[in-house]
Amino acid sequence: MQTPPLHRRHALALGAASLLAPGSLLAQSPAFINVLTGGQSGVYYPLGVALAQIFNKDVPRARATTQVTKASAENLNLLQAGRGELAFTLGDALSDAWRGDAEAGFKTKLDKLRGLAGIYNNYVQVVASADSGIKTLADLKGKRVSVGAARSGTELNARAVFKAAGLAYTDLAKVEYLPFAESVELMKNRQLDATLQSAGLGVASIRDLATAVKIVVVPIPAEVVAKVGDAAYQPAQIPAGTYTGQTAAVATAAIPNFLVTHSGVSDEVAYQMAKAIYANLDTLYAAHNAARGIRREAAVQGMPVPLHPGAERYYKEVGVIK
Repeated sequence: MQTPPLHRRHALALGAASLLAPGSLLAQSPAFINVLTGGQSGVYYPLGVALAQIFNKDVPRARATTQVTKASAENLNLLQAGRGELAFTLGDALSDAWRGDAEAGFKTKLDKLRGLAGIYNNYVQVVASADSGIKTLADLKGKRVSVGAARSGTELNARAVFKAAGLAYTDLAKVEYLPFAESVELMKNRQLDATLQSAGLGVASIRDLATAVKIVVVPIPAEVVAKVGDAAYQPAQIPAGTYTGQTAAVATAAIPNFLVTHSGVSDEVAYQMAKAIYANLDTLYAAHNAARGIRREAAVQGMPVPLHPGAERYYKEVGVIK
């Protein structure tokens, strides 16, 4: 094999070195960010779309996309497998994943999960058609109820709340494991009596239902919330007027939501994601009213998993972590 001339060898060496140098094309490879959300009629999805837009604008070299999923449990399992960079999840599902609770859908401890931000609260919203006669949790006995997609965060909430109220799925005439939009369609067609949906206030699916049929928002009393026995569940209220025909505030349970990443995401990308979120809260507010519950000073409160070092750097920089 013929050796290249000296000047040719020098050029080849410079070319190879440039590929490895900081600031080179290789060093500036795209930052792929797949945001794992939930069903399109929930809150996670529109907020996930807004986050992808924010990241594409403000995170250097970002190529951000969103993925429709079955929400919390699926999102966390996908993160552990490296099939996403950021995910929405409920706090109780996140705790279950970190412990490796098989009953909740986590066969082993998901040890790669890392926290990015605490965001807004989910409210467990039990909604019945007015003509079903359902006014209390006890009235759900013998009725047809959708409890959310199987092993989703919503369905885990349904199990916990029903158990605390002394109810079992076997007490119901029929249990459907359906996402929000499908549950609403069955209720409109009188094929279901009630749906339990764990989401931000004013979720699109229940707003849609309330404009189509007369609804009753079923209270979850504070004593039932206390019997759940999980610190993630706190007494709360769905304010009057949240949905058409809802004239009074209704007691319920609130559960915090988190944005979670994994240990394989670089410190720089995690730092930039955290920074971009709080620099663009107006964009998130425009995407869904539930985002108004996001406060930077509460970003690390109650985080059930270790904080990602990149996010930690950002929170120290802005004084959230002293």
